[in-house]
Amino acid sequence: MTTFAIVHGAGDVGWSWHLVSALLEAKGHTVIAPDLPTEDESKDLTDWASTVVAALPSTSDVVVVGHSFGGLVAPLVAAQVNASALVFVTAMLPKPGEAPGDWWAQAGYADSGLEDQFWHDVPPDLAAESRKRERGMSENAMVKPWPLDALPDVPTHFILCTEDRFFTPEFMRRVVADRLSGVAPVELAAGHCAQLSKPQELANLLAGFAN
Repeated sequence: MTTFAIVHGAGDVGWSWHLVSALLEAKGHTVIAPDLPTEDESKDLTDWASTVVAALPSTSDVVVVGHSFGGLVAPLVAAQVNASALVFVTAMLPKPGEAPGDWWAQAGYADSGLEDQFWHDVPPDLAAESRKRERGMSENAMVKPWPLDALPDVPTHFILCTEDRFFTPEFMRRVVADRLSGVAPVELAAGHCAQLSKPQELANLLAGFAN
């Protein structure tokens, strides 16, 4: 069966994906969702990707999933393991040479101004636990240019969350059209943390991208 390599978002941890992981494993898949060294100023996106690759039990038939900021890291993983698929989940899409810290302005991001942009549709107990696990982000990783010349040439998918208050659907549709030519987003009625609010629906979509 397929191995899913999940790259969590900024300030997050692999725990956020425990519900989706259990559902995928119940379908017979293997899932790894390691905590990335996001607070270590000596490490950058390439090191974060290496952390994911090192956690893989095998590099055969790997679907790499990048959530939010993890969208900048997931392609680096996919390129290293010749992934069978690359899936972005309401994620930042990189451009060659663009520093993560510059992404916001260059992608045309504007704050929605809405309250509770991350957990508004997440069950309160899970939202509280997620908040407790928040971590910092390395400034060093924000200034180094994205290292690849292009996205890896593998089957690529984008899951767009239609109730996302952080990366609103209108904004994400523009970004996908600009940076992921030829890929039609798959829409999921969920907020930014779909892995906690709609784990079954998200797991079903991910399983559909497995070989």
